[in-house]
Amino acid sequence: MNASATQGLGLAHYWAQGDAVSHAVAWLLLAMSVVSWFYILSKAWSSWRIRRSASALENFWQAPTLPDAVATLRTADGENVYTPLAAQSVEAANIKPQSNSLNAHTDPGELITRTLRQEINRVSSRLESGLTLLASVGSTAPFVGLFGTVWGIYHALIAVSAAGTVQIDKVAGPVGEALIMTALGLAVAIPAVLAYNAFVRVNRITLAELDAFAHDLHAYLTTGARVGK
Repeated sequence: MNASATQGLGLAHYWAQGDAVSHAVAWLLLAMSVVSWFYILSKAWSSWRIRRSASALENFWQAPTLPDAVATLRTADGENVYTPLAAQSVEAANIKPQSNSLNAHTDPGELITRTLRQEINRVSSRLESGLTLLASVGSTAPFVGLFGTVWGIYHALIAVSAAGTVQIDKVAGPVGEALIMTALGLAVAIPAVLAYNAFVRVNRITLAELDAFAHDLHAYLTTGARVGK
């Protein structure tokens, strides 16, 4: 194969040789990449802000009064992850249940526990949003690329069968297209998998801190003393 022919085998050449199926696979991989990177960047920004505000949990207990503590936490909690836990539990502790409501027959400590559990579940759902998509992209993108690879090899075999002999110029295009599909599938999947693992670790740390904070809040609001202090 001469130099001019080699130079002609670029991405534009492979794209021009591809059919509707290979083009659909390429567009699908591109869409998966765009969506996954959107979630990667947005959740990376959100995770950084959450971890930066985690130190405010200790400042919460340094405040002179409970309203001051909630205000301090609200100022530092840019992602509004820790603040609702404190604000809603304080509101539950000060609620005056009506005689005809179910809360009137509920122990105040149980009411606070229920409020804390609901807020932790809400935050957990928020932290896990987008992780299913990243996991799906990370697990399916290689197989989408593999489908494109199989389709390219199929085209190569068809070209060889039509030519009757193995000619490198008949095989190079479909095989090159197949290898590109494999590379694209891996390029989409690897960032999604790495980001998923990183976000799962950050979420695990955040939820552990929320659980400990909820335990301390429950102890303070029911007994007036922080556990371990």
